[in-house]
Amino acid sequence: MSVKITAVAKQLPEYYRETKDIIPFVEMWMEGQESRFKRKVIKLFEGAAVDKRYSIMDPEEVFMATSFQEKNDIYAREVVKLAEKSLKKSLEKANLKATDIDYIITVSCTGIMIPSVDAYLINSLGMKQNIVRLPVTEMGCAAGVSGIIYAKNFLKANPNKRAAVVAVEAPTATFQLDDYSMTNIVSAAIFGDGASSVILSSFEKDNGPKIIDQAMYHFYDATKMMGFNLVNTGLQMILDKEVPQKIAAHFPDIIHPFLEKNKLTIKDIDHLIFHPGGKKIVQTVEDLFGKLGKNINDTKEVLRLYGNMSSATVLYVLERFMDRNPAKGERGIMLSFGPGFSAQRVLLEW
Repeated sequence: MSVKITAVAKQLPEYYRETKDIIPFVEMWMEGQESRFKRKVIKLFEGAAVDKRYSIMDPEEVFMATSFQEKNDIYAREVVKLAEKSLKKSLEKANLKATDIDYIITVSCTGIMIPSVDAYLINSLGMKQNIVRLPVTEMGCAAGVSGIIYAKNFLKANPNKRAAVVAVEAPTATFQLDDYSMTNIVSAAIFGDGASSVILSSFEKDNGPKIIDQAMYHFYDATKMMGFNLVNTGLQMILDKEVPQKIAAHFPDIIHPFLEKNKLTIKDIDHLIFHPGGKKIVQTVEDLFGKLGKNINDTKEVLRLYGNMSSATVLYVLERFMDRNPAKGERGIMLSFGPGFSAQRVLLEW
């Protein structure tokens, strides 16, 4: 029995701005800062390889003095809407009803909600009362792939079932108004908001790429490299500048043994479905894959069009490949990195 990904659908928030239109807000925010520092920050935004990003709130609200509670209230209200729209789209793509789903995993790390998003979806969409639910809240950018791994394992043990993975993130709700650190600035320059839903199935009749294998890889002594601090003003980003170098150092151990276990090499992989963490990480991975004769053009394009939407972003890349209907027998590898520090991998075959 195989587990397949049958549909992927994204949903974007209503507000959006091109980077050039955000610069005036950044300049107002930095009023009173040293001029050379201002120029450095503007240059960073302009060179972040993000042309546009979407948001659950208008830029005026992002750069307004509000409390953690006020920002989190907006997060809780808006991510439920995004998750519902995204899940409806993916169900339509798969020609399914909400009651056809047996297992729901919701993924988000950019706000705090109890109950979690899945509880609201069960009610609003009238899903099964005995549906199995799993919220994943603290795995950051890696969690979209993590959710697929958890769903695959559930379906492998349960023939003729279907699962939904819904990743919904709003990093703009974590922006720290009084924090002029490079970490806060870099995260503001690369992150955007968005949602995506994936439908998986263990029905033999359902169509889509098969999940051939999956694995997690955990870095030792790297818990301080990425994540959030919970402070009085909200979730404060942690992002170590050494992340790209750390990925490069571990890259051979992340990729090659995983493929060798499946009697494959990188030459056998047709599609690289890689999470666009940011310009430097993308450049690092592009250099590594480039040496192996592969490209990550779709990853770069998703970063350019939407920014890094944490866990949802790699699913935007996956949707681009799914919509192109790769030929039978072609293979793809999904790869994302997140707090821990960890790497998650999924091997697909169409």
